[in-house]
Amino acid sequence: MASICYYVVMKKNIYPGKFIVLEGLDGSGTTSQLKFLSQYLKKEKKKVHLTREPTQYLIGGLIKSWLANDWKSTPECLQLLFTADRAYHLDKEIIPLLKKGITVISDRYFFSTLAYGLLEIKDKKWLFDINKRFIFPDIVIFVDASPEICIERIARDRFSVELFEKVEKLEKVRKGYLEIFKKFKNIYIIDGNKSIKDVSCDIKKVMKNKF
Repeated sequence: MASICYYVVMKKNIYPGKFIVLEGLDGSGTTSQLKFLSQYLKKEKKKVHLTREPTQYLIGGLIKSWLANDWKSTPECLQLLFTADRAYHLDKEIIPLLKKGITVISDRYFFSTLAYGLLEIKDKKWLFDINKRFIFPDIVIFVDASPEICIERIARDRFSVELFEKVEKLEKVRKGYLEIFKKFKNIYIIDGNKSIKDVSCDIKKVMKNKF
């Protein structure tokens, strides 16, 4: 993958609530870690709201339908749907909660769409530019599980998986993530190959050190 040679300036979170994002490959365990992190923060007397992308809203439904192969269009069309869903997500859900001082934790954000979008879209600058007006999270935690382990976890929950093609794809997505993260601050990479409990402990350490 060609190097991304420019930096992206995004909006800072100016609201009293903290915005935390968990990222990872499919099967990395971000959904489980989202719940554990929420429980931990609630014990610390924080008001917490969990969310995810794609959202449950109308545009998010279109994206999920696309990902389920119910319909298809160009990769550019899919990216524009993701950004539209994200803009609505921020405006109607995330920012109003941040204004109230509530900690918002999202399972995925624009990093995911960039990492997966880079597989098919050659114009990397365009891919970054359509996301640059969004606010940047206070913390981004990347659960860095190997593609092989992710496949094992996925296979336990699904009837069939194209193992070779899936591992190859996840390898490329992981490289995309790591390339993207070089351009931003407040990115914390956690070893996702550990047990669920150990990963959760490592995430808690990040929270304690950061806040």
